[in-house]
Amino acid sequence: MLLWSYFSVVLTDPGSVPPNWRPAMDEERGEADPLNGSEFNGGRCVLKMDHHCVWVVNCVGAQNYKYFLLFLFYTFLETSLVTMALLPHFIAFFSDGEIPGTPGTLATTFLAFVLNLAFALSVLGFLIMHISLVSANTTTIEAYEKKSTPKWRYDLGRKKNFEQVFGTDKLYWFIPGYSDEDLRRMPALQGLEYPSKPDFDSQEF
Repeated sequence: MLLWSYFSVVLTDPGSVPPNWRPAMDEERGEADPLNGSEFNGGRCVLKMDHHCVWVVNCVGAQNYKYFLLFLFYTFLETSLVTMALLPHFIAFFSDGEIPGTPGTLATTFLAFVLNLAFALSVLGFLIMHISLVSANTTTIEAYEKKSTPKWRYDLGRKKNFEQVFGTDKLYWFIPGYSDEDLRRMPALQGLEYPSKPDFDSQEF
């Protein structure tokens, strides 16, 4: 599952703005006039971009964010499992009894325990951070940009926020993929609209 999730996030395009699409207005300036070609140069815009990850050599966005989160989750499980398996050997280093194995084997075991423990703790912190972002239906970039904004128009409640990333079909939550129904009805994957609270106007996000 770790490798499946990893290659899914590496090989899946994060999603981009549909060809020839132009915004109806400049939401940052609040102007009703559509942008012309000189104002909108159509660069590489990633849908719901979270960040560019050097570990997966890809941008993390709308279409591969779920796979990235599953990669973190299964990496945490794997490193935790290895850490627990090596724990008795690590404890034996500090006992008075004789430890079987060659010096090279013992050094490798000790180093493997330390590295897996370090990775497990660091990935856990990263996973917790992203779970908090998912629960608020925001990205790393958006969380930084809206520090001074008390309300977020795209926060639909934790359950719906979670479904915006993982889909509504629970059978697919822990699999790096979506059901056909979710692919058809998840607006975030299409990139043209994002569900928001109806009582929020465009000036509040």
